[in-house]
Amino acid sequence: MPYVQVYITEGATKEQKAELIEGITELMVRILDKNPASTHVTIDEHKPANWGIAGRSVKKLRAEGKTAGISEK
Repeated sequence: MPYVQVYITEGATKEQKAELIEGITELMVRILDKNPASTHVTIDEHKPANWGIAGRSVKKLRAEGKTAGISEK
């Protein structure tokens, strides 16, 4: 029973999250031959102010326009 946990910053739509869950499940089936019925995928969303990269919050990096290659939003 695989369990995949994804951490992202807030902002993804319901449709994007559904696509992530479907895509991750498909990868587990295709690459590791896992049973999709027992493959669990969770998405944990965090506020950009609560996520840090290189000692700075994503919120601050985004405000400074310094997330190219790190984050789309």
